Amino acid sequence: MNDSEIFIVGANGQLGTALRAQYPGSQFADIGELDITKADSVSGFDWSGIKYVLNAAAFTNVDGAETPEGRVASWKVNASAVANLARVCLEHDMTLLHISSDYVFDGTVQPHTEDEPFSPLSVYGQSKAAGDLVAALAPKHYILRATWVIGEGKNFVRTMLDLAGRGISPTVVGDQIGRLTFTSELVRIIDHLLTSDAKYGTYNATNSGQPASWADITRQIFTLGGFPDLTVTDTTTAEYFAGKEGIAPRPLGSIMSLDKLATTGFQSRDWQDDLKEYIKKEQA
Repeated sequence: MNDSEIFIVGANGQLGTALRAQYPGSQFADIGELDITKADSVSGFDWSGIKYVLNAAAFTNVDGAETPEGRVASWKVNASAVANLARVCLEHDMTLLHISSDYVFDGTVQPHTEDEPFSPLSVYGQSKAAGDLVAALAPKHYILRATWVIGEGKNFVRTMLDLAGRGISPTVVGDQIGRLTFTSELVRIIDHLLTSDAKYGTYNATNSGQPASWADITRQIFTLGGFPDLTVTDTTTAEYFAGKEGIAPRPLGSIMSLDKLATTGFQSRDWQDDLKEYIKKEQA
């Protein structure tokens, strides 16, 4: 696989940034050159020489998607744009790799397997489920379902380190359970699938390790970051958002089965090991 055969969609996001570092010779375009939400822009783009389209673009404002404007935007980016990419991948015999989410499920079945029926709770989740359906129409496709993504840019770990640096002991949700997925691990998974001739289809793609709540993860962040005197108070999701308007419902269970990914020969890294490395880099 040659880097120049790879086209990254959403190249400036957390995952897109990590993918560009992994594939420095890859191609990408700004919205002025390629607007994936417009069918004519996608069909009219010069795809010559491209074999792999990696779609890291997404509307990820979960609560914003509940607004009239956000509902339209989330469906345009998370569903309609994916259909445009799937269509062009079919026409040009390209492989589509699309990033999905645990939000396509309601979180009641644990762990989530790749063949679990869709049951999204929110507009964001609905738009991501629709994106999965249309991505699968590309004959050559990989759909990767990630959870709680951490990379470059604004994210949970950086937010908690910022609070710690200001001496704030936060109240954090303790009834949502899952694993962090570092972009470094997602990139490893993507590279493995593309270079190992793994079967096309849907794969859960997260770090491995003991599942934990956001509150427990915060405690680990504080310990690893050198803030042992700060405390974390648990709350429920319902209590945390009580009285707030425009809040999207969240799945409480986000544990993904990694058995299918393991059958391809991939060994996932423990999220706690990646968290240690991430915090070291942040504080270096």
